[in-house]
Order: sequence, then structure tokens, then C-alpha cells
Amino acid sequence: MNTPYPPVSPFMAGMRGRCPRCGVGRMFARYLTLAGTCDSCGLGFKAADSGDGPAVFVIFIVGPIAVGLAFWLEMAAAPPYWLHLVLWPPLILLGSIGLLRPMKGVLIALQYHHRAGDTGGNTFDGED
Repeated sequence: MNTPYPPVSPFMAGMRGRCPRCGVGRMFARYLTLAGTCDSCGLGFKAADSGDGPAVFVIFIVGPIAVGLAFWLEMAAAPPYWLHLVLWPPLILLGSIGLLRPMKGVLIALQYHHRAGDTGGNTFDGED
């Protein structure tokens, strides 16, 4: 891959929502909506698709944390059940919403980095 762009870590680019090719432009137009192209280098994101992957990773991260904290609180303090109903749904909701965009960004950046695509070819516009 002979490009004038510096190497960009797919994990850092994805977590920051930056273009996986140049590391400067924005990957997202809105919270979870991909931009059509990078506003810096012009890389097309139209065919990029992370599928259900981000949701799976969020479930595997937020779920054990919430369940572990709920068990710990129950064993340590034995609070009334209504307190569990007040604590855990907002924690799960905020944690899930907060992690969904970075996980989607990382999966799309990894898709670019490994030149992956649904058809076996490169998904991104203008790339070999």
C-alpha cells in the first residue's frame, strides 16, 4: 500500500471517529450516521458497514460490568429491589449509548485497515 498518508492506528482513529486513512477527517456525520466521504482526504464511506458487530461488543462490555456491580451491591449492602431498578437501567443505557459510536468507528477502521469487504474486495471507494 503505497500512499502519501501516514500510518494511522485503526483503534485510535475509530475511537476518535476519525478517517482510517488520514486520521484527520470525520468518519461520522451524526452520532451513528457515517459521513459520505472524509472531509480531509476524500475516502468514501458509503459502502462501509459494521453490521451488528458494535452492538455485540457493547453487550459483551456493558453486560458483565452491570451484572458484576449489581451482584456486588446485592452481596455488600442488600439494598431494596427498587434501588436496583433505579440504578442499573440508566447505567446500562448510558454505557451502551456511550460505547456504540466508538465500537462502530473501530470496526469500520479495521475494515479499512484489512481491506475487508462483503464481496471479498475492498469496500472503500477509490482504493485498490
